[in-house]
Amino acid sequence: MEANRALITLLAVIAYLALCVGVGLWSLRRTRSASDFFVAGRRLGMFVTAFAIFSSTMSGFGFVGGPGLMYSMGTSSIWILGTIVISNIIVLNLVAKRLRLVSELRECVSLPDVAAARYGSESVRASVAVVILLGVLGYLATQILAMSIVLQGVLADAGVIENPSLALCVAISCSVLIFYSVTGGIVASVYTDVIQGAIMVVASVFVFVTVLGTFDGGLAEISRIVAADDRAASGPWGTIGLMGGLAWFFVFGIGVAGQPHIITKFMMLRRMKELRYVIPVGVIAYSFAALLWIGIGFAMRALVISGAHPALATPDAASPTFLQTFTHPLLAGVVFAALLAAIMSTADAFLNIGTAAIMHDLPNAIRGRSLGNELAWARVITVLLAISAALVALYSGDLVALLGVFGWGTFAAGLVPVIAIGLNWKRANILAANVAVASSLLVNFGLRSGFGFGTVRLPYGVDHGAAALLVSLVLFLSISFLTKPDPIDRDIQRVMEL
Repeated sequence: MEANRALITLLAVIAYLALCVGVGLWSLRRTRSASDFFVAGRRLGMFVTAFAIFSSTMSGFGFVGGPGLMYSMGTSSIWILGTIVISNIIVLNLVAKRLRLVSELRECVSLPDVAAARYGSESVRASVAVVILLGVLGYLATQILAMSIVLQGVLADAGVIENPSLALCVAISCSVLIFYSVTGGIVASVYTDVIQGAIMVVASVFVFVTVLGTFDGGLAEISRIVAADDRAASGPWGTIGLMGGLAWFFVFGIGVAGQPHIITKFMMLRRMKELRYVIPVGVIAYSFAALLWIGIGFAMRALVISGAHPALATPDAASPTFLQTFTHPLLAGVVFAALLAAIMSTADAFLNIGTAAIMHDLPNAIRGRSLGNELAWARVITVLLAISAALVALYSGDLVALLGVFGWGTFAAGLVPVIAIGLNWKRANILAANVAVASSLLVNFGLRSGFGFGTVRLPYGVDHGAAALLVSLVLFLSISFLTKPDPIDRDIQRVMEL
């Protein structure tokens, strides 16, 4: 079986890609309207919703980017994982219930729809749509790049294509993604999440057991090897340092309340009473999957340091390399297939919200109505958006995890004040919302581009997204305190008072 490791993995991946085509065709029959395409007709059960949220959170960022961060920065990324409890408490108490109720009251199919209902403003709808579109390009590129890196390793190991280029793998990945997304919309995504989420939870445990067996001394020996090479890498803050770790904790802990690919899943839940169970199920699944994030990244770093494995060409190769080299062939095949499933479903979610911003939200904000024949336009724009994100993935030059951090930071800075605080605070007004969004984009993109002169490196390793979130929060709260509140529709007020 060991001799056929690459073939087993390849067959698992092919079977998965075939499953994606099948799910897309099955979902096509269940997608008859824009509501079906964007919010699954608001008919999802508790477990489907919980695993859809879990998969959207981890996906390529968690299963490729996460181990890459552990490999390159040591324990720094644990401060991202450590937000799981506080972030879900924030989402449950500030966002989930009110978002679900407003979406049903006003028949909302997108987050900008909810923002427009809360503030009674088309300018706020447009601001939220722009943030979502820009964030989607970075985060969707993360998923496509992660999927392509995994596929590149599988094809090379199996000898199907000698030294397959990343561009070829991006083209293959994007083609399957487009078919999957265009045919089934969000329905195709959420109904694969339960199976692949369950597989990843179980597989993560087995992978972690394999990690412990790579050295005789287990995790303790792995830590000693890493610490001997670079003490900071195994310290409490990793190589990014105290302020960098706290900045990640801030932007990921609070920022989850502004992640549209996560919080829009609550708009799809069938019954409100199931809401209390969705978050705990997702947290448990996330906690198990974190074992893969931590274990693979740290183990690969120790293996390279000790000379047991050659240095990796890129940190993003940590997860594919470990699975192909050190795990049982069947386990590697299952994990690769489930990993691609997680990436695919999350990429579909990003395509979904980005498409809604282009063909539903921006037209509504500009001319008072969306494009005619929304379902047809949704499919056309999905194709164009996927191609655009694929180009970003190829030519951005960033690692998977860094693209993911950028996307997360863009959403957090632009949407946490407007959505998470705005749905709970009656004093929040239109001016504050629009200024918060504009400032978040100015700070986040300005710092990353250096306002045309190169990336600005903040002191102590502080992330740009954390700085943008802090600025947008301060401006949002200050303006809301200093100016008069806008009138709020009575039905929205009732929701905010619950």
